[in-house]
Amino acid sequence: MEICYNSRKLQKQLTDPKEMVKSFGQLARKVNQRLKDLAGADNLEVMRTIQAARCHELTGDRKGELAVDVSGNYRMIFEPFHDPIPKKDDGGLNWEAVTRIQINEIEDYHH
Repeated sequence: MEICYNSRKLQKQLTDPKEMVKSFGQLARKVNQRLKDLAGADNLEVMRTIQAARCHELTGDRKGELAVDVSGNYRMIFEPFHDPIPKKDDGGLNWEAVTRIQINEIEDYHH
């Protein structure tokens, strides 16, 4: 899968190993693992097969975004980076057609 980042800062945090450790500390290994999972997936549907990632669509004011688990409370939040976004006939996201994503942030959104 092709991965973009919503800011230069985030791109640096997620592509430079030193920055990753500085930004995420003990979570850095897990963050890196999720990035490898996403980069290695042919499409978003593949992420559903990685149980530890628990890839899921978000709701409410986060509708249109998805997340994968990094740790207990931390999630890597991203969205399909297609124009238009691939949809199924019922209007739902076509996971198999999503091959490009933009990572928006890594956060504990359970605060």
